[in-house]
Amino acid sequence: MSSQAPPAVVLIRPRHFTPNPATAVDNAFQSLDPSRDAAQIAADAYAEVTGVAQVLTDAGVRVHVFENESATHPDGVFPNNWFSTHAGGYVAIYPMYSESRRIERRSDIIEMLKREYRVQDVSDFSGLEYDNIFLEGTGAMVLDHTSRLVFAARSNRANAMALERFCTRFGYESLVFDAVDSTGQAIYHTNVMMCIGTAFAMVGVEMIPDDQRRAAVIEAIEDSGRDLIALRGDQILDFAGNAIELQSRAGRLLVMSSRAHRSLDAEQIAVIERSCRIVPVDVPTIELAGGSVRCMLAGIHLTPRRVPR
Repeated sequence: MSSQAPPAVVLIRPRHFTPNPATAVDNAFQSLDPSRDAAQIAADAYAEVTGVAQVLTDAGVRVHVFENESATHPDGVFPNNWFSTHAGGYVAIYPMYSESRRIERRSDIIEMLKREYRVQDVSDFSGLEYDNIFLEGTGAMVLDHTSRLVFAARSNRANAMALERFCTRFGYESLVFDAVDSTGQAIYHTNVMMCIGTAFAMVGVEMIPDDQRRAAVIEAIEDSGRDLIALRGDQILDFAGNAIELQSRAGRLLVMSSRAHRSLDAEQIAVIERSCRIVPVDVPTIELAGGSVRCMLAGIHLTPRRVPR
């Protein structure tokens, strides 16, 4: 078992999925598909999430699927932004940048975690929204659970004060840096450019313009003993950085979109496959909203109350 790779996830299946116009201002990864109407896009997204749940279950990952029937939660399929879980029985709830996303937080998911897993404490940072302070969970932060280090790209969705509060509460150090795309726009979520596994890390290092900060990120990865896989800008745009390592009964998996998988070079795949089996899933409709597989999956790093059958 790996502290980096959770053996269970929360997945939310939306009935009324659509790219959220309220978040498009600072999310350059969002796009539109005029070839499909809203009803077809929603139906396709629902089917894609259903498919992901089945693939992960078949692969030996415990999947908790929740339905989202609301037409007012366009980004409800991305739960990793509003909560995270941590070894020892800890849960965090986060302040969201877009007002349209704050209603995504769900008490039934937190109650499920308490019922099915050993939860000792829930830290709720959402009240920081009233002071315009935001930290969008494991979208804004990429966590090295082994080295207790948080990587965070500065953005509207990653406030330094909130990050410091998280680190103090959960016992992490932070490594903060600027990251921009080819047009100079800030990367909106760190997890679109960085994925940390047990034995490797995939990072869009060329997106970090400051030489010293870039060197610090590379050094932190190498000091952790991981192989560094440098992702190009075009691979980041294809969501290669938005992957997640999970623990199955048969070993570790790297789950990513089929689009992301196609963007990888043979050498990069070889490094990953030394320690993981790559599991590609088809989520092209979900990716219209500017997020991919990592954004869809909230990992559960908690101890089950009973061993799953």
